[in-house]
Amino acid sequence: MADTILVVLVSAFVLAGAGGLIAVALRRRRKRRRARGNPDPAGDYAPRANWAPTSGKLNFSSFVYMDVDGDGVYGGADRPMAGIVVRLHDERGTFLAAARSNGAGFANFAMSAKRRSAVIQRPGLYRFSVSVPPGWRASSANADQPVRLMEAPGSMVGLAGEGLPKPVGLAPGRTVSGGTPAGSGATLSVMGKGQLLESRALSADAAFRFPLDVDADEIVVTGSGLDRRLKLSAYPVDFGRLSPGAPAPEARLTTTGFDDITPRGLYKVPSGHAGLDWRNLNAMSRDHTPNSEGYVNGNVSGAYIAYTSSGHPGEFGRAAPFGFHSVMLTAAWLTSEGEVALVESWLGGELVASDEVVLSALAPVHYAPMLKAVTRVRLSTKHHWQMVLDDLVLVL
Repeated sequence: MADTILVVLVSAFVLAGAGGLIAVALRRRRKRRRARGNPDPAGDYAPRANWAPTSGKLNFSSFVYMDVDGDGVYGGADRPMAGIVVRLHDERGTFLAAARSNGAGFANFAMSAKRRSAVIQRPGLYRFSVSVPPGWRASSANADQPVRLMEAPGSMVGLAGEGLPKPVGLAPGRTVSGGTPAGSGATLSVMGKGQLLESRALSADAAFRFPLDVDADEIVVTGSGLDRRLKLSAYPVDFGRLSPGAPAPEARLTTTGFDDITPRGLYKVPSGHAGLDWRNLNAMSRDHTPNSEGYVNGNVSGAYIAYTSSGHPGEFGRAAPFGFHSVMLTAAWLTSEGEVALVESWLGGELVASDEVVLSALAPVHYAPMLKAVTRVRLSTKHHWQMVLDDLVLVL
């Protein structure tokens, strides 16, 4: 009896193996036929006759963007966001899958009526929920969206939606931070459309940090020789440690980007760019490195950024003094969220500023030391992760 069972089991295994080999052989044969092509030209451009769904998959996507102008509508000023988590639930509230937005801002969910590996396989009401980062807001007010999918027999995958989820705009909660030198207090005023929104007294030799009103568009600091004005962007501001002698209000500011260095995806920033000497900084297209959230989110203009090569310190400077107004700084990866940048500025052999800036891969920090005269700036990170730079503003 035992021998009979053993024979049956062995036979079953042999038959299963033979069936598998036959299936593999047939699959390879079909692939060879497709690769070889059809010798009959009659069907080269024929209209499709069989509109049954294919066995392929199609992405059903949620699009997430940085709402740069804060109006809740995706427009030309806005930027796609990478690394934002979107969760998908069915009509019963059952969690199906989560996906992060890619470098183009799309969180993709595979859809197919035939493929079991697809996340979306049948008609119904689905809910797409964008995970809003702490301290941020969904300016488009649609972070949670229901979308109905229906049978579509003639479509590529047998399913179609009433529409895709509407673009979801995110805006960071802006803050202003910095510090004052010993013996020098000041007044910081927050302006919006020419009107005073808020005024705060800054104590001497103290750090400060507070939130900014949504309508704030300028910061004015006065007192103790620390006077300066800064036009605000969509991003948090860090002045570093305030020091006397900011560039004059009438000084000509030059924004140095990295789009004109090379048409290639990656290129070491050469000495001579913008009239400066550069060390260990690379220019790169924002989407050159896959799954690198900070290279995408840290790109605030054009399509190129610079970053500290291999996470090692980078420098720029020249023999003649120049003004260092500001720069956008971002962590290169979500896995380095909270990395700390150290920005050191020299005038000749004298260290005139040394600031630590906490970085995020979701959005830049607008670091604005507003130094009147430096000859060298060194950028490094505490844990040797890459740091992203864009829109370096100088007085040359």
